[in-house]
Amino acid sequence: MSGIPVTELKGIGPKTAEALARLGIRTTEDLVRHFPSHFAFYPKPEEIGEISEEGLCAVAAAPQGPLNVIRRGRFVMTRGRFSDGTGSIDLVWYNMPWLKKSIHSDVTRVYCGKAQRKAGKLVLEQPAIFTEAEYEALTGRPVPVYPLTQGISNKTLTGAIGQALLRLPVQEDWMTEEERVRYGLCEEDTAVRRIHAPRDMQEYETARKRIVFDEFYSFLLDVRELKRRIMTTPSGYVMQTEPGMMEYRALLPFTLTEAQERAAAEICRDLEGGTVMNRLLQGDVGSGKTAVAAAALYIAFRNGYQSAIMVPTEVLAQQHYRTMQQLFSGAEHAPRLLLLTGSLKASEKRAAREAIRDHEADIVIGTHALIQEDVVFDSLSLVVTDEQHRFGVGQRELLASKGLAPHMLVMSATPIPRTLAVILYGDLENSVLDARPAGRLPVKNAVIPRKDRPKALLHIRKEIEKGHQAYIICPLVEESELSDEENVTDYSEKLAESFRGIATVGSLHGRMKEKEKQEIMDRFLRKEIDILVSTTVVEVGVDVPNATVMMVENAERFGLATLHQLRGRVGRGADQSYCIFVQGKRSETASERLEILKRSNDGFEIAAADLRMRGPGELFGELQSGELTFRLGDIYNDYGILKDAKALLDARTAQPDPGERPAGRRGVIL
Repeated sequence: MSGIPVTELKGIGPKTAEALARLGIRTTEDLVRHFPSHFAFYPKPEEIGEISEEGLCAVAAAPQGPLNVIRRGRFVMTRGRFSDGTGSIDLVWYNMPWLKKSIHSDVTRVYCGKAQRKAGKLVLEQPAIFTEAEYEALTGRPVPVYPLTQGISNKTLTGAIGQALLRLPVQEDWMTEEERVRYGLCEEDTAVRRIHAPRDMQEYETARKRIVFDEFYSFLLDVRELKRRIMTTPSGYVMQTEPGMMEYRALLPFTLTEAQERAAAEICRDLEGGTVMNRLLQGDVGSGKTAVAAAALYIAFRNGYQSAIMVPTEVLAQQHYRTMQQLFSGAEHAPRLLLLTGSLKASEKRAAREAIRDHEADIVIGTHALIQEDVVFDSLSLVVTDEQHRFGVGQRELLASKGLAPHMLVMSATPIPRTLAVILYGDLENSVLDARPAGRLPVKNAVIPRKDRPKALLHIRKEIEKGHQAYIICPLVEESELSDEENVTDYSEKLAESFRGIATVGSLHGRMKEKEKQEIMDRFLRKEIDILVSTTVVEVGVDVPNATVMMVENAERFGLATLHQLRGRVGRGADQSYCIFVQGKRSETASERLEILKRSNDGFEIAAADLRMRGPGELFGELQSGELTFRLGDIYNDYGILKDAKALLDARTAQPDPGERPAGRRGVIL
């Protein structure tokens, strides 16, 4: 059953339906599978005269007079004094000047927000506004908060989901009662209904566990079926590898490590075999994956075939293009390289597509533009995807469909514990690079409090005086009234002033257009920028060997995997490199995470620690695992559920009749 169109529900007109479609919601089935991102808990209203502590609270009050609108630089603050007869308190909203006209002094409403002490007195910041009847209906239970888009409020979405649930027929469970009992699961139909309106968080967790289990089971079954299909797919591109490999080694200005040679040999065996290669090349940051992948690309070229490498960003595509231009420049038989990205002009894209179609390009390097329908290859024999977790199985298959079952090489710089990798990448053979290229020194790490930042900046100055460069990472793009964390905009301005005449400072963040990002990175590569202040946009793949210092502000804000990826941007040359983690707010968990990074540069050890530290109760922790995106499941926090789902799949596939399965694709089980 696929459900009925959302337009048949009360209150859903064409504009609302269009907004829902942006969330992937077109039917009632889509609505009931649009799960809460988190829950709000509304406290009972307090008498203002009794409020003495900071924290979330609600008051039923009326303003004592008109609200004031105050403008402070880029921010607009709306402020008023409110009373309930027992006392008074200031209420403050940011960037909401229209409230001055909509809040009247003779109307009592409930205001719920965070009480904070400012200049010695309590202020209620950014409170939500309710009628007394509306608020009473929200207290005493978890209230779901959904992912939204422009044109859709949480109230509208909650009402639509409620209507959809009333129309949802009881679903027959695909699991047996014995299986549900074995893994401690409730019925699927119960889970789908309760997750939107749990009486308490225990009921929510029970519902979530079942839905996550189904997500994982469906995904693992898809992976198993994909592997079975691939293992029996004959290859149309059987290659001779030894001549090309010998030529490739001669091109390199360095000697491949033992781990690189081992991985290259495994790839060569696959290319020579009679079935399609489907291999994961997994290695820590700086382990030399690109050099191994380039060997496979060169071998495909020397056999007369085309190949492609797809990466998640244009900055990374440009970097791979430059690297391979330099690498193959001395070859007697040099492959013709072509760069295809979304920012090319229409005429350039047209010329690139013609060159690909007519086999005037041997190795094509690009972003998602490679999987557009109008890109047609002459003989696509090999597809390499870099940072595969950002593409997913579906996009890999779409790119693969452009060739006659091409060989697939998937690169990942995100270390995953082996036990987890075996489950997640069951469709891929695994090659691991577990050694760094010769001549690279281990990064030296330090964790410091904010008060020691001047010492860190002095260290950065000394490195710049040696001719080196530095990164400084901030969690925010610009200043926020609600946070005291460092931001790229202000930090780069302050740094430019304090380093005037000593170093040039540049800034980079995700809100920039691709062309702007590329220009900044090009300047950094050309050493026109000494210190690059950035968000985590530099996490993936940017290679600047001359950068020897990475300083991460508010390091407690980031997870282990992200911090390790960031650290991988330094230590890529022959000089000693350093990573400085500046800890703002202290907590036992954050300190433990940073201590792990301080003592170890081994990504696989860090990944194992990350898995160990994350508990099943971390339902709404920051989503940093990144390797795969499910609607609810998280491969780290829900590792136990993932293992159970695999156990059931193993048990079922060992039987002559494996029984039913979740009907949908990954993350969709209806």
